[in-house]
Amino acid sequence: MEWKPDRKAKKAIYKQLAEYIEKGIADGTFPPDKPLPSERYLANEMNLNRSTVVAAYDELESNGLIERNRGSGTTISKDIWGITKKRIPSWNRYIEAGTFLPNLPVMQRIRKESIEHKIINLASGELSEDLFPINILREITSTRSYIGRLGYDHPQGSVILRNTLTKHVKQYRGIETNPSSILITSGAQQALNLVVQCLLKPGDAVAIEDPSYNYNLQIFKSAGLKVYYLPVDKEGINSDDLLSLYKKHRIRMIFLNPAYQNPTGSLLNEKQRKAILEISSEHGIPVVEDDPYSLTSFTGERIPTLKSMDVHGNVLYISSLSKIVASGLRIGWIIGPKSVIERLSDAKQQIDFGHSSFTQWIANDFMDSENFNSHIKVLVKELEERRNQIVRSLDYYLKDQVGFFVPQGGIHIWVKIKKDVNENKLLEESIERGVIYVPGSTMGSKKGFVRFTFAREDEESIDKGIKRFSEALDSL
Repeated sequence: MEWKPDRKAKKAIYKQLAEYIEKGIADGTFPPDKPLPSERYLANEMNLNRSTVVAAYDELESNGLIERNRGSGTTISKDIWGITKKRIPSWNRYIEAGTFLPNLPVMQRIRKESIEHKIINLASGELSEDLFPINILREITSTRSYIGRLGYDHPQGSVILRNTLTKHVKQYRGIETNPSSILITSGAQQALNLVVQCLLKPGDAVAIEDPSYNYNLQIFKSAGLKVYYLPVDKEGINSDDLLSLYKKHRIRMIFLNPAYQNPTGSLLNEKQRKAILEISSEHGIPVVEDDPYSLTSFTGERIPTLKSMDVHGNVLYISSLSKIVASGLRIGWIIGPKSVIERLSDAKQQIDFGHSSFTQWIANDFMDSENFNSHIKVLVKELEERRNQIVRSLDYYLKDQVGFFVPQGGIHIWVKIKKDVNENKLLEESIERGVIYVPGSTMGSKKGFVRFTFAREDEESIDKGIKRFSEALDSL
């Protein structure tokens, strides 16, 4: 076959192939009395992935142009010009037409490898199961003497849990609030989605940290937002950069992770916190504070949240139990002005009719007990030991090949690779050797970084993982 796909064209290759075959059916290149080339043959002949050919044939089949018969191959439809043929949807067209964008391919790959293969996981931003308070939670579920509502709960979540959260955030986060200003969500991710979908519109300019977890989130693009970046160093962002961005682009909302930021582990200093709040109040810019890690300080320091310093009600505060108790509980919350919470609550009701009663009961009983404080102490001690291990391993195996800042809390370490390497090849080589991590380009604009998470594996596995990564790096 002389035809070759145009790999520089914006049109997907499978669509180019489908159009070529459709044209060939019309002009007789592919006669109706002979089967079409097999998927394997076309893939080899045109140097394509077989999945690309499959997608092209799916497209042609949905349009009623071809028939696929097991055993006899793919043929041109005998009823190609008729109207009696039953047709299936062109699912690829529907998939591409959706406004909610998929995760980046590299993130899909990392997730797939983490789930399907036995591999040392320095990528997933979650606790290992041995850090979950399993025995305490099991005791709570087995000794609970009452059952609450089994129908739809309050739109903002269990009143009992919101009362407990009111006490919790005052004691541990320094935040004064009330139950009517809290919305229970399915983790922090749903909270962030609700804020983006309900409070912003296409074309709005927002500011996020660079690097940051938000950098690879497609929800900003799906919502049609214009995203601008605030450089992060070991002390967080600089308020001067924020003011400059606002003046240039009229920033409508700021998204920050001030305490042990993901991925850098930086802690925003108090001077910058005050300056950011001053800019927010002077120009009326809402700040969305994502706070999963402030309770994980290895120094025992009580970290002041932006929300605790917010006297004007400019901060929307998001947190969850995912990074400090168990990700599977799916308990998160937003604290903000009552009118905003009611708007977000209405949207959440349209999505899921409210949060699961069972997990809210468990979360409430755990947070309302003395076990919560003792669990946090044990968790922080264990995370510090794992942090120390990954620092030792990086120093031992990689020595002068990398540079990094040692975080004083959280679960991530941000590592700069000093030599120029192909990021994709390094990831593939690392996966081959049995370790996975997050490439820096998925979390920031600068090249040559990786994010290692030290909460997912024990100390022995962390050491093995860094050793395997160093071998992968050396091989390149």
